[in-house]
Amino acid sequence: MYYFAYSADLSRKHMKERAAESVPKETAKLPHYKVIFTGWSRKWRGGTATLQSSRGDKVRGGLYEISEKDLAHLDVAEGYPSEAKRLNVTVFTRDDEPIQAVTYIKSAQAEETKPSTDYLALMQEGYRDWRLF
Repeated sequence: MYYFAYSADLSRKHMKERAAESVPKETAKLPHYKVIFTGWSRKWRGGTATLQSSRGDKVRGGLYEISEKDLAHLDVAEGYPSEAKRLNVTVFTRDDEPIQAVTYIKSAQAEETKPSTDYLALMQEGYRDWRLF
């Protein structure tokens, strides 16, 4: 199965810590969504990323191939099902090939907040890993 990463899990090092069997595959885009930062994370001391429906926008991210075991680890890390929902999405590769994937969004869409410097740095590391800049 495929997992679409758009935030901290773009960092390949971070993702290996959360889903040891994951294999980075390729970049992809998710149409009609945008990334926003909401809530307050004690761990990060700031807002964390989630997706919000947004006609005409797109989210760039990375596709990982993951196992059922990885999915179970990600469920725990994301706080599924109480804090996050799993979302089945269709993303598109560079060649516009549609791929079915799973991703996570926050269960409660709280007010937008500022992300922490450390959280943003991890996302930027992921953008470099996937060459999304």
